[in-house]
Amino acid sequence: MIWLTEMQKFGVGFTALGALLFFLGIVTLFDSALMGLGNISFIIGLCLIIGPRKTGYFFTRPQKLRGSVCFCIGVFLIFCKWTFIGFVVESFGILGLFGEFFATLVQFLRSLPIIGPILSNPVIAPVVDKLAGVRVLPV
Repeated sequence: MIWLTEMQKFGVGFTALGALLFFLGIVTLFDSALMGLGNISFIIGLCLIIGPRKTGYFFTRPQKLRGSVCFCIGVFLIFCKWTFIGFVVESFGILGLFGEFFATLVQFLRSLPIIGPILSNPVIAPVVDKLAGVRVLPV
C-alpha cells in the first residue's frame, strides 16, 4: 500500500483539478482562462507531489529539454490568448515530457476490470500498444 503525505494528497488534488480545468477549457472551445488555470494547477500539483527540486530537475534534464521548451512556450501562448496554437505546442511538449509514462499507464489500465478487457482485445491491443509505445516482446 502506498502512503501519501498531506502535501502529496493536495498535489494529487491540484493535478486532478488542473487536468479537469484544462479539459473544460478545451470543451468550451479553447477558453484561455480555464486552460491557464488548468496549467497553473497542474504545475502546482506536480511540485507538491514530487517536490520543487525534483520538478525543476525533471523539466531541465537534457533529454527532456525539447519537451520542456514546447510545454513552456505552449503555456505562454495560452496566457497570451493564442489558445489553439498554445494547445498544439503544449501537446508536443507533454508528449516529450511524459511520453515514456504512456506505456506504464496502458499496462495499469489493462489491470482494471472494465477497461482492461477492452484494451486487451486482439483487435484493439496492437493499435493501443503502437500509440503508447508499448514494447511487445517476440514469442
